[in-house]
Amino acid sequence: MTGSDPAVHEIDTTRPHPARVYDWFLGGKDNYPVDEGLGRQIMSIDAGAPRAARANRAFMRRATRLLAREQGIRQFLDVGTGIPTEPNLHQIAQSVAPDARVVYVDNDPIVLAHAGALLRGTPEGVTEYVQADARDPRTILEQAARVLDFDRPVALSLIALLHFVADDDGAFDLVDTLVGALAPGSCLVLSAMTADFEPENVRRGIAAYGAGGVTLVARSETEVSGFFKGLDLLEPGVVSVTDWRPEGAGDPEGPVSLYGAVGRKAAG
Repeated sequence: MTGSDPAVHEIDTTRPHPARVYDWFLGGKDNYPVDEGLGRQIMSIDAGAPRAARANRAFMRRATRLLAREQGIRQFLDVGTGIPTEPNLHQIAQSVAPDARVVYVDNDPIVLAHAGALLRGTPEGVTEYVQADARDPRTILEQAARVLDFDRPVALSLIALLHFVADDDGAFDLVDTLVGALAPGSCLVLSAMTADFEPENVRRGIAAYGAGGVTLVARSETEVSGFFKGLDLLEPGVVSVTDWRPEGAGDPEGPVSLYGAVGRKAAG
């Protein structure tokens, strides 16, 4: 994509965007002063916010690698992709299985503007980008079916997405619809914000995002577990993302305010 792409002109730089704030936490360059401003405000409340962002990315990498290597999954559907940050999900999956097929989904114009970075996969595999809203799961499934075979296992990734979708906006329904379309042997990879570990910091962070026009929802362990209804949770279950099968070197230590888990869809 180039700077003249129409999507670039749709980007609102007057209000912070969660994907760009997340990019700033990760040390990226695809953000604006308004995003940095909110990021710095969040850090004044919780200096560990960048650490949580790094821990979330590390969880995604570990889960993707495990599903490709140990579960033999060769198809990946990543909803709420966000701004490309290397290594991207397809790079992890295709490093294990070069023939892996990956579909990224997002509805943010800045992600569309950088979608080219998401499409540089292996010659043997496939990487595609779908512009769609997470709250429209049927459109996502329709578009993804052009690349993925839903009669075979798919790894569905909802990483740091659902805390931006309230229950009233259909958070549980969209998960049910997406998971319901998956074949047995498919897996759901999910991370979501919680106030179980640092309630006051999270409460103040939610207020800061709200002042910037961004709605956040913190969910308890029980509520996050509800997204895995009918699935078999892989060990260690629903835990802080830092505690989900840590590998040691390079992984942040100690709990962060994000739960992570992987569930497998068993035969009907």
